[in-house]
Amino acid sequence: MSALPPEAVTIQSMFGRVAERYDVLNLVLSGGNDLYWRWQLTRAVRAQRPARVLDLATGSGDVFRALQRGKAYTHSCLGADFCLPMLQVAQKKGIGPLCVADGLRLPFGEQRFDALTIAFGLRNLVDRAAGLREMRRVLAPGGRVYILEFSHPVWPVNRPYFWYLRHILPTIAGWFGSECAAYDYLGTSIEAFPQQEKLAEMMREAGFESVRYQNLTLGIAALHMGQVPL
Repeated sequence: MSALPPEAVTIQSMFGRVAERYDVLNLVLSGGNDLYWRWQLTRAVRAQRPARVLDLATGSGDVFRALQRGKAYTHSCLGADFCLPMLQVAQKKGIGPLCVADGLRLPFGEQRFDALTIAFGLRNLVDRAAGLREMRRVLAPGGRVYILEFSHPVWPVNRPYFWYLRHILPTIAGWFGSECAAYDYLGTSIEAFPQQEKLAEMMREAGFESVRYQNLTLGIAALHMGQVPL
């Protein structure tokens, strides 16, 4: 993997430090909704029944495992992430194959995969537009991208939700022995992330068609989907 820009190195290091507690905190801080969100993602992929899947920003491997258990693909799935400690957590679960890869410079040829999933990872790319173009590059004609990401909740949930992210979430993370700074970053990055329609527009600009999205849990998360033209 080529050298990362300083901002990406900071994010990579932060995820490395929280890797061992990542799964527990996801479950607690989402109120268990992360299980539902992964189920919705798996169901969407299973409806396509792709042969070859890339799970980008696979992290601790929970999406990979959900796709595998849900029989969402017919041939193979590969997990890729730029944070080795996160991949080591996934490896301990028996999840694989896995590879270390930068989402902005994927080490794969063009049109390699029939589907690409990325859950809570697009937000962490230092250049999201470039990341979307790279996703399109490695997808075969007719291939689909599935982006599960924290989003902007509907009114009036949005204000108390963002207050929770700023003031409560880092404190709870600290109770579990995780560094508060990592979860300060989480809240800040969610607030700064493009709203649902804007992300859909970015996907179209990257070359995807038939772009649509589904709000989950009142828009706290959203599942965006798009297709590479045939």
